[in-house]
Amino acid sequence: MSAANPLPDPFESWTVQMRKGLLDLAVLNALMESERYGYELVKNLVHVPGLTVTEGTLYPLLSRLRLQGLVKTRLEPSESGPARKYYSLTSEGHRAAKLMNEHLEELVKGCRSLRNGDQQ
Repeated sequence: MSAANPLPDPFESWTVQMRKGLLDLAVLNALMESERYGYELVKNLVHVPGLTVTEGTLYPLLSRLRLQGLVKTRLEPSESGPARKYYSLTSEGHRAAKLMNEHLEELVKGCRSLRNGDQQ
């Protein structure tokens, strides 16, 4: 957004909405193979180009995913400070991640088809 144009840049606005929509899936995918503690998740997700994850966005999201029954937690004592909270997927979380990944793949496939001028 520039001083001359008080409206948000359409690409910037779109990318913000995309990040919000994909963050749940990124977290579920990060937990697909093994459990992780919160800070470890942040370190993994920060390497995804364009995702822009901070602890301030991740922990409320993890809490919401837990309330939705997609993620479960356990505490484990840590030798280097307070106990760590580990997050893992529930069976419903695995199912949701599978469905979300399939849906995303279909959307991307459809958008590519439109871009390439393919007729359906």
